[in-house]
Amino acid sequence: MNFYRPIKFKITFLTILISFAAGNAQKLNQIQLDSLSKKYAKSSLPLLKELLSIPNDAFYAADIEKNIKWCESAFGKRGFTTTRIETETVPLLLAERNHKKATKTVLIYLQIDGQPVDSTRWFQKSAYTPALKKKNAKDDWEEVAWIDMKGFEDDWRVFARSASDAKGPVAMFLTALDATEELKISPNYNIKVIMDFEEELGSPQLPKAVIENKDLLTADMLIIFDGPRHITNRPTLTFGARGIATLQLTTYGPSVPQHSGHFGNYAPNPALRLSKLLASMKDDDGRVTIEGFYDGIAIDEATEKVLKAVPDNERQIQERLQIAATDKVGNYYQEAIQYPSLNIRGMQSGWINEKVRTIIPGWARAEIDVRLVLESDPTRLLNLIKEHIENEGYLVLDREPTKNERLEYAKIATITSEISYQSFRTDFDSEAGLWLTKALKNAFGEDPIRIRMSGGSIPISPFVTTLNIPAVTVPTVNRDNNQHSPNENLRLGNYREGIQTMIAILNEKL
Repeated sequence: MNFYRPIKFKITFLTILISFAAGNAQKLNQIQLDSLSKKYAKSSLPLLKELLSIPNDAFYAADIEKNIKWCESAFGKRGFTTTRIETETVPLLLAERNHKKATKTVLIYLQIDGQPVDSTRWFQKSAYTPALKKKNAKDDWEEVAWIDMKGFEDDWRVFARSASDAKGPVAMFLTALDATEELKISPNYNIKVIMDFEEELGSPQLPKAVIENKDLLTADMLIIFDGPRHITNRPTLTFGARGIATLQLTTYGPSVPQHSGHFGNYAPNPALRLSKLLASMKDDDGRVTIEGFYDGIAIDEATEKVLKAVPDNERQIQERLQIAATDKVGNYYQEAIQYPSLNIRGMQSGWINEKVRTIIPGWARAEIDVRLVLESDPTRLLNLIKEHIENEGYLVLDREPTKNERLEYAKIATITSEISYQSFRTDFDSEAGLWLTKALKNAFGEDPIRIRMSGGSIPISPFVTTLNIPAVTVPTVNRDNNQHSPNENLRLGNYREGIQTMIAILNEKL
């Protein structure tokens, strides 16, 4: 099924320019916005390519510095003043631009860093050498020369790390600023843009930085340009996101791996113990069995109505994931993500594949993430997990056990945990919600899909709690973008409509 439905209009960009040059300062309509987005999407591709060519793995500070300097230059050229907010690692970057007669300030969040790259799994020269590709007759992706832009098509894609998550939206926003500047459109609100260069690391410095720079960051609302649209690829607004905490759990066997022939049936196997311990936390339907884990969450009639208004196709979601049945935490997808989750994101013990050995491992480890919702206290949830493990007969430590502890206790587990950030949620009828809904409806001629809360996490709660402002996410990229994975990509039609979305927001009076 093709969800990408192009809408064609006949209007020239010259018509728009003449209209504004004559002093016709009325709000741009859908036809004008569509024409603008087509012109600027095509002309701004060199900017997108340049930005995506800068390596941005947050583990490499020298590369992050290149991104910071690029952003300082890009925003400086567009009339913004920039300030580095220093942290213990790399700085955040704040860009500010004031407008005449503005009485309110909008803070915009942009993410610049990206996930690490496994170069062996990218089907191109480098993840930092952006490749423009289209489908051929065999339904395979083949490269298109960047200079061959006369054939710009919505279904072509740019493949590069951070094309969708989230440098694509950065290029969209800069391009929207250029479009409004050429048309002499000035927002009636001041703009602050905060750029995060460690989002993929969990933004560890962000909470402290927001607290220490509260006055500098003060605003009336927060817009987050991040994330994919609804699976139908229709205009979307998301009014919340789950938070995240992480936990590392280690169980122990012999002090060093032992020969499974000599010590099988004698030395306890930590991988088996870890597996049983993890299995004790959930039932066969995927529900957490730890008592009290879901306390405080209730889906009332009004919330149910909001959740079911999202046009999800449950069968389509299952086909995309290639799963025959779903977990039963909720009765459908939107309901499921209203609850906290307990996810095993990785496990390790011993060796497998070509390195397999006939041993009893010395330890087994699981990495767990807990997605958070507003109604749940993250510290309480982590304590519930710890208490559950203790009730299973384990001595729980926050470090490796000593020799004496190994000899005294039959079952030992090490737990380390971290609360990255809490969930946030904004009302649909808040000022920010109504304003953005109006802007997107003007841009596309239909009400946007409004999602109560996304299942993923973004480090926004420090802004919401410290600055006491509402936050709304404006997603723009295609959902099938391979973010965090090899061959990440951005569909050009989404790039174009993202620019259209952001021009509409800059043009919408607040």
